[in-house]
Amino acid sequence: MKKYKRGYTQGVFDMFHVGHLNLINHAKEQCEELVVGVNADELVQAYKSKTPVISQENRQYIVGNIKAVDKSEVAYTLDKVEQFKKYHFDAIFIGDDWKGDARWQQTVKDLAEWNVDVVFLPRTVGVSSTGMRTIKDGRVDG
Repeated sequence: MKKYKRGYTQGVFDMFHVGHLNLINHAKEQCEELVVGVNADELVQAYKSKTPVISQENRQYIVGNIKAVDKSEVAYTLDKVEQFKKYHFDAIFIGDDWKGDARWQQTVKDLAEWNVDVVFLPRTVGVSSTGMRTIKDGRVDG
């Protein structure tokens, strides 16, 4: 397994669950320093048409207090080249459920210009924030 100096991952991290923790921990295993971008409320609203259940300040606070996270920042863009220019990472980590997605295929090409690897990590099966938002029989399923 290749070891990177600085890694980056980004997400909403709403209703934080074990899948989020696994992504962060697996990313940290592969880098000396891990920066985690927490998507801003207005960014999530713009691309998902959803308002996060947990505020961006609280999501950033939760993520920033995870042992594997060296730095947590609110992210105002999905543009990973822009994030690279800000944080100078040599690897970005994302769940493998995004492998083959057109936006991520373009991201792989864009970041290759700066020798940044895009590392697809195994997704934790059976858990998602979207699933947790589904209300059934008066309870939240996840």
